[in-house]
Amino acid sequence: MKTVGIEAEYNQPISTSDLPPKEKQPQILRALLEQDPYLKFEDPLEHDMVLNMGPSHPATHGVLRLLVRLDGETVISVVPEVGYLHRGYEKIAENETYHEFITHTDRLDYLQPLHNNVAYILAVEKLLGLEVPPRAQYLRTLISELARISSHLVAMGVMTMDVGAMTLLLWCFREREKLYDIFDLIAGARFTTSYTRIGGLAQDISDESIAAVKAFIDQFPDRLEEAERLINRNRIFFDRCRGVGVISKEDALAWGFTGPNLRGSGVDHDLRKDRPYLVYDQMDFDVPIETEGDALARYYVRLAELRESIKIVQQCLEKMPKGPIHADDPKKVLPRKEEVYTRMEELIHDFMIVNFGVNPPAGEVYHAVESSKGHLGFYIVSKEGEGHPWRLKIRSPSFCNIQVLPKLIKGHLLSDIVTIIGSIDPVLGEADK
Repeated sequence: MKTVGIEAEYNQPISTSDLPPKEKQPQILRALLEQDPYLKFEDPLEHDMVLNMGPSHPATHGVLRLLVRLDGETVISVVPEVGYLHRGYEKIAENETYHEFITHTDRLDYLQPLHNNVAYILAVEKLLGLEVPPRAQYLRTLISELARISSHLVAMGVMTMDVGAMTLLLWCFREREKLYDIFDLIAGARFTTSYTRIGGLAQDISDESIAAVKAFIDQFPDRLEEAERLINRNRIFFDRCRGVGVISKEDALAWGFTGPNLRGSGVDHDLRKDRPYLVYDQMDFDVPIETEGDALARYYVRLAELRESIKIVQQCLEKMPKGPIHADDPKKVLPRKEEVYTRMEELIHDFMIVNFGVNPPAGEVYHAVESSKGHLGFYIVSKEGEGHPWRLKIRSPSFCNIQVLPKLIKGHLLSDIVTIIGSIDPVLGEADK
């Protein structure tokens, strides 16, 4: 297939003999830019250059491509392009049962699969009108906050690596490995956990798992202080982040920022406080806010949220009640091991009715949670007589946050681009849903 437009001029190999005379190059660049409806820039300057940045996972936090227009090393305009993963999870959901789709949520924001599991299951349970036992709700809150800590550790480590601080990356990944060992104990898998179930969880948490969680949260604050002493007084880190990628409170709201990125611009909004779900209304924690709206402010918000998550985990362990972790509703909940021999035939029959197309509830629901990236929401439309979603749409915060890059990057230097991308903490597996 013949490549046209920008691709023809800048992606195809050419020799110096093929180049037009220097005096004609600005006119040719203008013609190329006018062919692309997304690149309606002002008249190119004499020394403008269009640069393809990515898709390269280590450089752009995923397979993200940026089409950057430069005047020297100053960014004049930038167009982000997503879609290189071609995952199609929303369409896959239409051809799988509600239960089968749980495994796919692990692969959305793959830095916090436990939280994705919970977000999806809460939407399904809202559709079913299913009440879940208190112990399961506490456990879901606990694993959601552990997942947030794991995700924020990666965000902080990778962002500081983007500006040259390699040591903190290694320290953050050391703590993350401890969490992965805990996830292995809780869910039986380190990475793609698939731990939640409709109406409950795959299994109860063991005493060994609880001991491991307690050991982690006891030592983690000291490790966090070590990281702060290393980075928070580092002049190079400050100079690379302060005043870079600034967005005002009003613009952050207008562009659809959520999560730590929104709170870094001074907006006090957190679904855990504003629209409580699970048992967050029973937790005592603060919502960190910074007002500067730059890359440094977004870093500070995530750093403070790590401490708040530790507080929530401690409260979950202290307040967690005894009791079942599954809803007692055999028409909507998968059979459990202890019931297999006594009620197997009845339970499987009713489960097949719901999941394979006899009579599930018809309707539509939307449920969002406060993930580490922002609002993660699932919109489900069911159809009577079918055991799978008729339509499923995912409100992925990474996809919404990426759209702000043109505003954040414009006017900065080329070297600032990776800092700004790291500060908004996107995961392209979630964006290319």
